[in-house]
Formats: sequence, C-alpha cells, structure tokens
Amino acid sequence: MESGEYEEGMVVEFSANGNSMKATDVAAKLDEGNIQEAESSLREGLSLNFEEARALLGKLEYQRGNLEGALRVFDGIDLQAAIERLQSSIAQKTPSKKGRSRPDSQHSVSQNAATLVLDAIYLKAKSLHKLGRLTEAAHECKRVLDAVEKIFHQGIPDAQVDSRLQETVSRAVELLPELWKQAGPYQETITAYRLALLGQWNLDNDCCARIQKAFAVFLLYSGLEASPPSLGVQVEGSYVPKNNLEEAILLLLILLRNLSEGKLKWDPSLIEHLTFALSICNQTSVLAKQIEEIMPGVYPRVDRWNSLALCYSGAGQNKAALNLLRKSLHKHERPDELMPLLLAAKICSEDSHVAAEGVGYAQRAVSNSQGKDEHLKAVALRFLGLCLGKQATTCSSDFERSRIQSEALKSLSEAISLEKNNSDLIFELGVQYAEHRNLNAALRYAKLFIDETGGSALKGWRLLALVLSAQQRFSEAHVVTDAALDETAKWEQGPLLRLKAKLKISQSLPMDAIETYRNLLALVQAQRKSFGPLRVNSQTEDDKVNELEVWHGLSNLYASLSYWRDAEICLGKARELKQFAAETLHAEGIILEGCGRSHEALVTYINALMQEPYYVPGKIGVAVLMSKMGPKALPVARSLLSDALRLNPNNRKAWQLPCLKNLILSKASALLCDDHAVKWEPSTRATRERGSLLILEFGYYSHSFTIKGHKNQFKG
Repeated sequence: MESGEYEEGMVVEFSANGNSMKATDVAAKLDEGNIQEAESSLREGLSLNFEEARALLGKLEYQRGNLEGALRVFDGIDLQAAIERLQSSIAQKTPSKKGRSRPDSQHSVSQNAATLVLDAIYLKAKSLHKLGRLTEAAHECKRVLDAVEKIFHQGIPDAQVDSRLQETVSRAVELLPELWKQAGPYQETITAYRLALLGQWNLDNDCCARIQKAFAVFLLYSGLEASPPSLGVQVEGSYVPKNNLEEAILLLLILLRNLSEGKLKWDPSLIEHLTFALSICNQTSVLAKQIEEIMPGVYPRVDRWNSLALCYSGAGQNKAALNLLRKSLHKHERPDELMPLLLAAKICSEDSHVAAEGVGYAQRAVSNSQGKDEHLKAVALRFLGLCLGKQATTCSSDFERSRIQSEALKSLSEAISLEKNNSDLIFELGVQYAEHRNLNAALRYAKLFIDETGGSALKGWRLLALVLSAQQRFSEAHVVTDAALDETAKWEQGPLLRLKAKLKISQSLPMDAIETYRNLLALVQAQRKSFGPLRVNSQTEDDKVNELEVWHGLSNLYASLSYWRDAEICLGKARELKQFAAETLHAEGIILEGCGRSHEALVTYINALMQEPYYVPGKIGVAVLMSKMGPKALPVARSLLSDALRLNPNNRKAWQLPCLKNLILSKASALLCDDHAVKWEPSTRATRERGSLLILEFGYYSHSFTIKGHKNQFKG
C-alpha cells in the first residue's frame, strides 16, 4: 500500500490496495469542512480502515499548512489498535514449529497500515511543535517510541521493518530530546538523549552521529549537571562516565573513531567541541593524539599543524609546538595567518634562546592586525614586548641590552594604551620595570595590578613582596607575604611559601628558612598524593612548586651551612624524583666540593652542563675549579665565566669570586670587576642593593617569564 504520490512535497494522488484517488478531490471536501465526508471517501475509495483514513487526511492537512485542522483529524486516531495489529502481524511472521508463517503480502499490509498511523502521530507532534505547544509535542513524540517498543520487544530488526516505518522511528528518536530541550525540563532532555542512544532503534550512522553530537554539545554548554546513567542500562565491565564532561568526551571520541573508520563525513566542529572539553580538564595531549589519528586528506594539513601546536603548547611541549608552527608559517603555506603568529610569539617569549625569532613573529602579527583583527594588535604588541625582554637577557653588551629593554618597555606601553584595563599587561609592565631596576614604577604597577584584580591573583602579591624587598623594606615584604598566605587557600600556598623561605635566606635566617621549606615540602607531597604523579607530567601548571625544586632548595641551604649529611639526604630524595637533572648534579657537585673532593665535583659540574648547556651555576662551578688548576686552565675558566655573566649579568656569586680578577686581562676590566664586587659585599651599599637582587635570586615566574635585571641600572 502506498500512501500517496508526491510532487514538490505535496500529495498529488493517494493509492492503496490497488485503488487510487486524486488528492484534490479529498482536499475540496476538507475545504468545505466536511471531514467526515472526506474520511468516508478515502475509506470507500481505497478500502482503508478508520485509523488509516484519518492518518492520510491528517497528513494532507499538515502538508497544506493547516496545523489546527491536522490536529483535529489526528485526535481521532486509535494508536492502541494499530499497535495490536502490528504486534499480531510480527508474531505471525515468526516461523512456527511446523515451519509455517503468515504470507509476506499480508504482513506487509499490516505493517504499512501501522506505519501510516505512527507517521500520523509523529506529524501530530510536529504540528504541536510548530504551534509552540512543546510539552504536548514531546508527549506525542514519546507515544510513537513507546508504541515501537511494544511492537518490537527485542529491538527493531533490519529485515522485518518497512523503510518508511524506520524513517518515522529515526525522526521521532531525533526529535524527542530537541522538544524537551526547547520545553525546558532538562532532566527529561537527558533521559531522551540516553533513550535515543541506548535503545535498539536500528538507526543509521548519520542519524546516530547527529544525536551523539547534539547530546555532547548539550552536556558541555547547558550548565546542567547530569546524573550518571541508571544501573539498568549499564553493561558490566563497561566504562560509566561520572559527570557531564566525561560523558561528552566519550561521545565525541566515539564520533571521531567512526569518522576515522570512514563511517561519517568530516565535521570540523567535532574537533572544536573536543578541544573545549579536553582543555577544561587539562588533557590537551589526549586531544593531540586524536588529531594525529585523523586520516590524511580529511583534516587540512595546515589546520592540523596549528591545532597540534596549540595542543602541544598546552601540554608544555613548546619545542614540538614551535616546530609545527614553523611549518605552518612557512612562506609556501600561510605565513601571515594571525593566530599561529601570536602562538609562535607567545612560545618564543618563554625561551630566551628563540626570543629573537619570536620578535619576528610578533612584528608580523602587529603588521597583520588590521581590519577585523585590529582588536588583536594589543596582544601582538604585548608578545613583542615580552620577546624583546627575553632577547635582552642574551645580549653580550650592556648597550645592546639596554636598547632592547627600552624597546620592550615601549611595546608594552603601546599595548597598554590600547587596552588600559588589561591586568596582564599591567603586571608585565611591572616586571619589565623591575628588570630595569626602576623600582618605584615597578611598585606602582604591582599595586595597580592588585587593584585591577581585586587581590585575587597570587602573582600580584608575589611581585609586590619582591619589589618591596628590592627596596630593602623587608618588614613590609613579610607583611604582604603573610597577608597573602592568610587570604590564600592552603592548597595554593606553595609559591608564597617558597618566596617566604627565600626572604628568610636573604635576611640570614637559615633556620627559619628551613622550617618554611619543611612546611612547603609537606604541602607539595600532600598535593602529589592527592592528584597523583601524572598531574604535573601531563600538563604544565604555572606558578606551581614541585617536590624536586623543594629538595634542591633544602639541599643548597644545608650545604651553605656545611651540614653535609643533611644536604646529601635531601639530594638523595631529589635524585629519586629525577636522577639526571642539571640542578641535582650541580647540588651534588657543591657537596663534593665542600667535602674536598674537587676532581669528582668538576666531573659532576660538567655532567650538569651536558644535561643543560646554558645552566649558569654549572658554568660558574667549572670555572672556579678550573681557575685553581694552574695557568693552562685559565683560558677555559675565563671563557666559561664570561659566558655565565653574559647569560646572567647580575649573578652575585660570579661577581664575588675571588679568582675573577685573576681571569681578567685588562686593567679597565679589573676595575669594573672591583666595582661590581663591592656591590655584592655586605657593606652599607650592598645592604641597600641586596633587596634588589631578590627578584633575580628568586627567579620570579609569571607565565614562565624569568625576571632578570641589568647589572648597571640599580636604582635602589
């Protein structure tokens, strides 16, 4: 039985049971308001029962746009009768013990009749939807699915179902959660989505994918906390998501797997939603793996490189991210694309060795921040200033360093003129002024940053304490640190405790510093046990203190007090965490040197430099020991010490070395050495300057930007 022939979406002719009738004749009766007469005409002309005739009439009214008229017709349909007929036809279709079954033609007639009725109920739900009666529409749509569940207890079998019935079921399954979503009962929406995905509806891949994507989007952005699936639908041994985020990620991963298997067409929005979901839970490395598994030719390669670079950058793998961005920004690819330029500049601004390259990316980003992207010009200028600030730390001459630092300040000032209330820019200007030793300006911007953020940002209090200590206002620095500790949750106090310990060291209070380090150690160990060892390794976390750093600090502190046994114990704990770190090897060399084992200490210092060639304390350690080996070793010692001072011109230990003048060739250089050495001696001037070195000494970090100063520009 065919319900009708269509032309441009309208029924032209009804046909059933070998008979046919023009739709215009039926429509004429409906126009006159004679529903009963139109129904009788269909029943007699096509040999239909009451429900089938009503279904065809309602469908005709729906397609003509007469929704109220369609509802009046649909209201008279007996859904229960249609269910019973189809149940009986399915039962008779099942082979009996004697191998007999109902003829296929009779089964087809019963199924087509029930399909007509179910389609009519679905159209009733659509009519109610269009009229804005959403709750009623959802209940009618649910009636369709309840009827199908009653008919097919074991799910819909592919071989026994008419294609039109399957199409109606698929549409109803997809419509129900959308109706509840628009109606407002979000718990009903979640139930409907799970019913759609966990029920045996025989959905095709595209329909199932649309529902999975819609459910994932709802879970991510609705703001509703969904409860886990009920125990009745959980399969033993299977993974059960615990919250919205896990369930959304699971759905998106299933979609990506089907896409990689060729079951679905490429949909770039899947990557966008998965990026958002995995970024929330700090798992961008997992996202990178998913992007890498997408088949070549599906995801444009430049877009893939950019997405992977963003993932690797979020996971702390900046070297891999920068290599991908270099490919993306090659002159034969997309050299002027703004977002990759900004990301490349950001990555370079965190590493002084590629800062010069970052300056080029940032300058190109400034040039391309035009038109609709003009609002990003301040961001580009910010990264330009940060890259210039990092580049200045690698300059070999004071003049060049001073010039580049001035350019950095100029770029940041220009950026803040475009975004006057940007708290990050305010903070970074404070950092740059601290590098210039313009402590009054640094203090002003530190206070301004705290005002802008309402004191909620930990790094603002740390910067304020450091600048105060740089001005020899130690009591105020302690007050700021203690106040920040009081206002900070216990779990977030690590950076402040580290700062407090080093303040104690700078004031020659080593025992107080040891006690603070012990408190810090207890905190980081508790965090490690709570979050597990993978938390720190999987993602970078700005301004966090790790256990390795604390053991190094304690080891160096005990070594400075000649408590060699305690220093060795702390070093052993550090070695258990990371055996071949440059800091660990250097701390071992200090202990060996203090115990009089100079040759072994030299080997250890050299091993530290092999692990990290730009490690300044390692260069100084080797230079000191080499200078004691006689005239033949002096050129090597001079070269190492010069390199160390080039990398870190304000290194106090380097300028205080007794052997430094022996390595200087010219008289003028020797006098300069004397001038710097006086600055670090515990005299009145050195006391005034010592606070300034706290910023340098502590290696204050904000977004991984190390604060370093200029050796000739102290303004205590």
